[in-house]
Amino acid sequence: MNALIFSALSGVAMMFSGILLHNKAAIRNLAIVLLLAVIVANIAELRGVSFFNINTAGLMAFDSFALLFSTIAAGATLVFFLLSGSDMEKVGSNFSDYFALIFFILCGVIISAAFQSLLMLFLGIEIMSIPLYILAGSDKRNLKSNEASLKYFLMGSFSTGIMLMGIALCYGAAGSFNLTSVAFDTAKIPVLLIAGMMLLLFGMSFKVSAAPFHFWTPDVYDGSPTVFTSFMATVVKAGGFIAFMRLFAESFNTIQGEWKLLVAIITAATLFVGNITAVFQQSVKRMLAYSSIAQAGFMMLAIYAINSDAKEGLLLYAAAYSLATIGIFAVLIRMQDYTFDGFNGFARQQPVVAAALVIFILSLAGIPLTAGFLSKFMMLRAAIANGSVWLVIFAVLMAAVSVYYYFRLIQAMYFKERTSGNALVFNASPAFTYTLVAVAAITIILGLFPSLLTYWLYF
Repeated sequence: MNALIFSALSGVAMMFSGILLHNKAAIRNLAIVLLLAVIVANIAELRGVSFFNINTAGLMAFDSFALLFSTIAAGATLVFFLLSGSDMEKVGSNFSDYFALIFFILCGVIISAAFQSLLMLFLGIEIMSIPLYILAGSDKRNLKSNEASLKYFLMGSFSTGIMLMGIALCYGAAGSFNLTSVAFDTAKIPVLLIAGMMLLLFGMSFKVSAAPFHFWTPDVYDGSPTVFTSFMATVVKAGGFIAFMRLFAESFNTIQGEWKLLVAIITAATLFVGNITAVFQQSVKRMLAYSSIAQAGFMMLAIYAINSDAKEGLLLYAAAYSLATIGIFAVLIRMQDYTFDGFNGFARQQPVVAAALVIFILSLAGIPLTAGFLSKFMMLRAAIANGSVWLVIFAVLMAAVSVYYYFRLIQAMYFKERTSGNALVFNASPAFTYTLVAVAAITIILGLFPSLLTYWLYF
């Protein structure tokens, strides 16, 4: 509850900061200070110190799982502010409003992690989604941004309708919106519950861009301002998966036989579509869009397994994936050419930044000694424990395919020369470089000592 209240108040403060503060650096620094307050408040609650004694009447439960993910989400947002906060200035003049919208999105992420009622699930997802429709179209001068916003809004509204219908059917079957009330014994499963569960599965699959509900993702990610695509593809996607996990673990865990095969098919399709399509992309930004679909396939393994390994693995995956993707996007924003050829010879001119990029790429590809490797391993172990060897083998094969398109970027940076007359334009301050190196170091540390993160789930 601490982080939720602090995030909401921070969003309101940022709305009015544009009136009081005219220096953009001051606005950005205020946002960073407020976000640090959110993180400290959330860690305090994780340690048992609650600043607000509010009776949520069973609508939300701030257990260690919800609080730990809220800390990860807020920490990833802080990294986003530090690496890409200044780049929001280039999008438009409403600088403070962008920060306000991100704080409100963080409110939705926290609600989505802690909900105990289907109504709060709906509110959390919508609070998370509506500001994104605005951010996707924030570059009003760019027709692609306008198209991305409209497409995201229309598709998001359609999936919300499916979710609401699913919630209504579950209420009709259980007579309650509470998650535990929706759980039925396998001996007496109402048809309404099965129908509602299917609609919720489809609606949530859309929100996390799982195939075949992924079709909006490449165009929206590609058309949106790159700085907001970074946040959209990381913290928001991870928040959707945490909500997905909590919903199926607490409401539909007793009827796994009704949805297990369907989730396995969605997982396999997501892995296949994301990885195979990413191979043929020439734009790094669009490759990352399809890569995010492929990463969603690995995170879907946690929904399929629903066990302790899946819970730990999903939290570690959220941290590893968010840090690596935000780091790569932070570099991409500063590039003029988003193609692979635009990175030719990058390592010669920016050796430190290129080294950090390599660590992020290795993490996304699941190479050992990075957090990405261990999180993928935990996903696979969770699926094996659930008895699905064929899905694990398929996921490993798709991970091998992902190495190809990730390593294309390393090849361009280290083994290709720039053409004459095509000088590299990349402006990075020392503070940006140091922050990027620090994030890369965290990625390695989490890969070597994952218990630094998962420990907090139990204590």
